[in-house]
Amino acid sequence: MQTIAPLWLWITFGGIVLLSLFVDFFVLKKQGAHDIGVKEALKWSLVWIALSLLFNALFWWAVKDTTGSTEIANTKALEFLTGYLIEKSLAVDNIFVFLLIFTYFAVPTAFQKRVLMIGIIGAIVLRTIMILVGGWLLAEFHWILYLFGAFLIITGIKMWWAAGQEPDLDDNPALKLLRKFLPVSKNYDGENFWTMENGKKIATPLFMVICLIALTDVIFAVDSIPAIFAITSDPFIVLASNVFAVLGLRAMYFLLAAVANKFHLLNYGLAVILVFIGAKMCLVDVVKIPVMASLGVVVGILVLTMWLSLRTAPDQPKE
Repeated sequence: MQTIAPLWLWITFGGIVLLSLFVDFFVLKKQGAHDIGVKEALKWSLVWIALSLLFNALFWWAVKDTTGSTEIANTKALEFLTGYLIEKSLAVDNIFVFLLIFTYFAVPTAFQKRVLMIGIIGAIVLRTIMILVGGWLLAEFHWILYLFGAFLIITGIKMWWAAGQEPDLDDNPALKLLRKFLPVSKNYDGENFWTMENGKKIATPLFMVICLIALTDVIFAVDSIPAIFAITSDPFIVLASNVFAVLGLRAMYFLLAAVANKFHLLNYGLAVILVFIGAKMCLVDVVKIPVMASLGVVVGILVLTMWLSLRTAPDQPKE
């Protein structure tokens, strides 16, 4: 696997991620369990977006310094930005499922942030492994790109047909399997994952939520990671754009959870984006779609879908 990023940038990237997680955990621990409002979620969302853009600027400088070419630096930075936007967009679907899981298990809002934080760490580890393996497969077997593309097209079509339908956790096979082999208490025990009941140590509902969040992210990563490989095959760009998008997932969850009902058509837009990216991958050896054009299509679909959602928002019941 070839990458344009120098070794020092890989080390810097790892350091920034570890520092970000440490700061986030420190703030989380200092605040304790509490409800996160829209203002706080918006503030942290802007912080994570700003950090991602600053890192992209550093990446641009590193590529320019390494290659001596402003044109190459512009192209690679644009690939990072496009990959970041795609991953950020597809993360919206994760958020809707997270919201469903939290609602189903009646998880208090004050406990949700810790669950999401642990889920983010698990997501970074799992996605790193999947990206490195995926990058190696693409480098060794080019034809796998077509399989990725076909998979994204099929996933996009399925997402379109499933949009607007309420998922049913009662029929979730993962949840049934967990309940079959793991005794779970009926009540929460603060933010603990385990509790004592009748002299036995058993799991709390919060542990079930953690397991489902982790499984959900693995499933969505299978969809989203191939999408970034349609933009670039550079493992550093794929990994960095993916991780920076995931880092802001917790803040974005609390932000979108408050306005989820206003963007009821968003899943249709995400479905179209997946089909477009899948088609781009399948036609990679026939038609070369510029990165700027791909970015324009993704942004255009998101803006149009959100605008239509606001224009056709269902009337809220009057209290």
